[in-house]
Amino acid sequence: MFGFRSDGRRLWRLDPIVQFTPYIMPTRVDAQNFCKQTVDYDVLANYIKKKREEGRTISFMTIIIASYVRIVAHYPYLNRFVMNKHIYARDRISVSFAMVRFLENGEHETPIIKLEFDPSETLFEISDKIEAAIAEARKPKSQNGTLDFAKGLLAIPLLPTLVVWLARILDRYGLLPGPIYRVSPFHTSMFITNMASLGLSYLYHHIYNFGTTSQFLSLGKIERVVVPGGNKTVKFKNVIPIGVVTDERVCNGAEYAQAFATMRNYLAKPELLESPPEKVNWDIDFTERNRKRKMRDAAKAAKKEISHGA
Repeated sequence: MFGFRSDGRRLWRLDPIVQFTPYIMPTRVDAQNFCKQTVDYDVLANYIKKKREEGRTISFMTIIIASYVRIVAHYPYLNRFVMNKHIYARDRISVSFAMVRFLENGEHETPIIKLEFDPSETLFEISDKIEAAIAEARKPKSQNGTLDFAKGLLAIPLLPTLVVWLARILDRYGLLPGPIYRVSPFHTSMFITNMASLGLSYLYHHIYNFGTTSQFLSLGKIERVVVPGGNKTVKFKNVIPIGVVTDERVCNGAEYAQAFATMRNYLAKPELLESPPEKVNWDIDFTERNRKRKMRDAAKAAKKEISHGA
């Protein structure tokens, strides 16, 4: 409330047109922009193969996520969100994605994983986090906060409607408890889905009105396209199409163009992501706040582990 939220802070000094846009387009559905980006498949495939020979497992989606984390480190306006017609700077970089988990009875579930990243993290650090989270989520009996929360609500008639209505009201005024922000995959910097893993093409996935998601990326199966060659010839090129949906209210079009141009550069040279950025830019510097939060989380986790051991 009054510009203070447990997941960010209101930005007061912005371009007047950017500040006024949420009043014209009060919901994310109003403000969705759609664009298609393409990534050179062979460049990433060769890089992944090289890293595998070195003993590291890197996935296509991991590289996309790492490149997103890096451009947020350069261009923090990409990590803003709009709530109640006000623009906020998010205090952390978070990415949500769904995966398939097969159960012992042959059925399957789709837990949603939400991970937080530090803007200074490298591709390898990001990859380790993602692989560890996926390995844990694949266990048949592993706990998933989002999945467990949804199951609990659905067990009682009318409770989901009531809880979501109340959550919307509290979220609107920044009163939603911090632990809910942590478990909600809809309160995230970016949502990503890998349609290629299902053998499907990319799509333009809407960004949810519930929550604070500002970008949604959808990776599609490989496309073979024609590009100009030398001496008036043409050649074929393998590309990964990405359907990108953005909330245009968080920044202007020129800033989005600058950010995604930089992202394409990292995807053309993924080895650049192996080193941390020389400098991290912030709308509001949350370094100290995040350091204290991580210390509290570590203390809680250690206390929980001790209690379980006892």
